[in-house]
Amino acid sequence: MLVRVARLAVHRPRIVLVGALIVAFLAIVFGASAADHLKGGGFIPPDAESTRATNLLNDSFHGGEPNLILLITTTDGVDSNPAARAAGDRIAAALRAEPEVSAITSYWEAPANLASALRSKDGLSALVTARVAGDDNEAPARAQRIVEGLTGTSDGVTVRAGGFTIVFQQINSQITKDLAVAEAIAIPLTLLLLIWVFGSVVAALLPLLVGLFAIVSTLAILRAFTLVTDVSIFSLNMTTAMGLALAIDYSLFIVSRYREELERGLEPEQAVFRSVQTAGRTVFFSALTVALSLAALAVFPQYFLKSFAYAGLAVVGTAALASILVLPAALVLLGRRVNALDVRVWWRRRTGRPNPTVPDPEQTLWYRGVTAVMRRAAPVAVVVIVALLFLGAPFLNVKFGSPDDRVNTADATSRQVGDIMRTDFAQDAAATTTVVLPDFAGKSEELAGYATALSKVDGVTGVLSQAGVFSAGLRITDQSPFPPNGVGTYLSIGTSADPFSDAGTRQIDALRAIPSPGESLFTGAAAQNEDTLDSLGEKLPLALGLIALTTFVLLFLFTGSVVLPLKALVLNTLSLTAAFGAMVWIFQEGHLSGLLDFTATGFLVPTMPILMFCIAFGMSMDYEVFLLSRIREEWLKSDRTDAANTHAVALGVARTGRIITAAAGLMAIVFFAMTSANISFIQLFGLGLTITVLADATLIRSVLAPAFMQLLGRANWWAPKPLVALHKRIGLEEEPPSR
Repeated sequence: MLVRVARLAVHRPRIVLVGALIVAFLAIVFGASAADHLKGGGFIPPDAESTRATNLLNDSFHGGEPNLILLITTTDGVDSNPAARAAGDRIAAALRAEPEVSAITSYWEAPANLASALRSKDGLSALVTARVAGDDNEAPARAQRIVEGLTGTSDGVTVRAGGFTIVFQQINSQITKDLAVAEAIAIPLTLLLLIWVFGSVVAALLPLLVGLFAIVSTLAILRAFTLVTDVSIFSLNMTTAMGLALAIDYSLFIVSRYREELERGLEPEQAVFRSVQTAGRTVFFSALTVALSLAALAVFPQYFLKSFAYAGLAVVGTAALASILVLPAALVLLGRRVNALDVRVWWRRRTGRPNPTVPDPEQTLWYRGVTAVMRRAAPVAVVVIVALLFLGAPFLNVKFGSPDDRVNTADATSRQVGDIMRTDFAQDAAATTTVVLPDFAGKSEELAGYATALSKVDGVTGVLSQAGVFSAGLRITDQSPFPPNGVGTYLSIGTSADPFSDAGTRQIDALRAIPSPGESLFTGAAAQNEDTLDSLGEKLPLALGLIALTTFVLLFLFTGSVVLPLKALVLNTLSLTAAFGAMVWIFQEGHLSGLLDFTATGFLVPTMPILMFCIAFGMSMDYEVFLLSRIREEWLKSDRTDAANTHAVALGVARTGRIITAAAGLMAIVFFAMTSANISFIQLFGLGLTITVLADATLIRSVLAPAFMQLLGRANWWAPKPLVALHKRIGLEEEPPSR
């Protein structure tokens, strides 16, 4: 297959490049509006109990926990300032005029026994709450349109909008801005580093062009996905970051091998053939391993994670295709001009320094360094493993919770409203738990008994139901805050507990344990958080098993060994330990929060470690495949002894060490640029991947991998005889250079 691809690139380079330009143009036109069709939610499984309850509330009851909160603040108290009441009345009237808004509750209109929960402890702020109908895309956009004319400061009264609809609307808006900033940081720095690596400006531009092709193509693919399913807006971050990172990696492999073959005396067309057959094969297997690692995300029901599978498969596929087809076509047309505009030549002429000769790999610092590591393989391996486990130890204390307004920066209104409700109100309106009884047709006494039991649970501030209002086991009033409904009923449970804390978890478990008069479905922040964690835990073993199995099979097909795939699985997992420990130490415990400008909540967003594992594991395999390809080349030329294994490993690292280090540095720049984001878990994503990439390219590929391969000796290449025969029959060997 790769030979056919190489022939197409060599014999029809102009057709290939024109075709790529047409595809890129169409992708830009079609994918330009992709961000407008992506959604900001997707953290909650669609088949969860909380999702069923929320859908019933929307469809049958037109109510439920509020997702739009208007905070009205004065300097002299909401009760003594007529302008505050006027603002509350104006907001309530505007909300009632909206057909998609329901469950409107205003402090100034609520009964006295309910109003206290809607006023701050100091009396300076009060709330108007409501529920905006729609999905994760419609509701935030609708809420933003509604509040545009309602917020601001006038007559000493400040109105700010919050609630989950505004949280996700502001996240959606911020993501687009953050992407522009990250790209403005990453692209120029990447170009400068590529020029330093290649010397030639022409060669340095090629990986960037491949990356841009991968990004615009993936945006078009994501836009197509939005026509048939929900896609998360957060997938844009991976599209741009991995589009650049993988394209740079793959292009670096191809261009470096091409220049190496030119230096060996091959003509440009022959060099392209050989590059596609060798480095192209590595790119193909690397892309498969990365793609299959990311495809495992599709087993989770949350479309937040599924979206990264869609984006990952698209960006890996387009980056690999461009690298093994479009890039070789460009190299054919460039020929030896790929080395044009070499700034190093210009600098040497200016300084009078001679042009360096290509060093013998055995005389390089890489060869001497890895040889020294292998002479002390056992102690070096122990020291590095202990260090990585020590750095990863904080992850043993990890806690998880769903994202809320605190993922935004302090200048976001949703964050300001959330902070005030958590600190100044006896009850956080955004943390309300709702229990739906879809088939309830019993007597009021049964409902009252259930509400009474619910109100006795620790941390519950009150229960609103059709049987009245209850608090601490007492009926406060018989007046029903909800209109009757012929298809069942629901109860609203106020709470003082943080829904993402241990107290919030204990409370929702206690509420669910209380016998109900019929089927009961719980929703709200605490219930949704618990459902999300249960769903992720249920699917996680399947995802990890798929990643391990597919990685093992692909590396066996690539190497013919069953030992090397097992070694790769162990080392790639170790490469993640430092990053996972850093996630807890930095983002959960709050170290460096001032430097990175985020708020530590005491927990991590549970989808992020899963997402990082799949991406980082695949990216680690990228370097593993590249390293093993060169080691295997040398091993196949040898007499297959232990000494030959040592020499092959040292030579393989010597030939790839500089490229892997450069690729890791370039990839780290792309990921580190994401720490400039104003969404905390995007910062976590970028910094975690940066640490993983750097740890993998240094400690793993340059130290642990050679040490392990030295300790294993010839056993590295062992496989049972039936599998050896299978590998030979499949024929995944490189073909000799040909035209």
